Amino acid sequence: MISPRDAVTSISKIRNDAIVVSTMTPNRYWDRVTENRELDLPIFGGMGKTSSIGLGLALALPDRKVIVLDGDGSLLMNLGSLVTISDSKPKNFIHFVFQDDVYFTTGSQPIPNASNFSFKEMALAAGYNIAFEFDDYEIFDNDLANVLKEQGPVLVCLKISHPDNVPADYRESTSERMKILMNALNPDFKDE
Repeated sequence: MISPRDAVTSISKIRNDAIVVSTMTPNRYWDRVTENRELDLPIFGGMGKTSSIGLGLALALPDRKVIVLDGDGSLLMNLGSLVTISDSKPKNFIHFVFQDDVYFTTGSQPIPNASNFSFKEMALAAGYNIAFEFDDYEIFDNDLANVLKEQGPVLVCLKISHPDNVPADYRESTSERMKILMNALNPDFKDE
């Protein structure tokens, strides 16, 4: 299994100027490792919507890579987004799913039937260009640069386990973070 902190640290190191849209478990760790915060859009209060928001950004900004850091429970709440993303064919869209088989942020309730489905296979069946699954950090870390070179949409399922020292739930205002992102993308942006 992979530590979520290790996973986001590796992603942060090679993200360059990609926009990162995150939610749930990845949010707990991402804010602690990001080095390009003005291009981060953490989603709060919208469980299940991160992949759709990421798709909108990928379509609006086709020359910029968009990385989505999703939770397994979150994606399950909006599985239809896989088909919508596939239909839109965003070449700049990389979708990471942190799979711990529980709704961790809401109290670690088990995800129904978690051991009998595969996000990788779901993404491929929906029409994603390519999909990966990793449960070993060293292999993931070694392959990550090549994964990010793939033409999207790409799904990467990370089988994670939580350490004993899980950071407190990270919360901030999504609307304020959207304004920061808009300013980073367009310095002439005026919030009215």
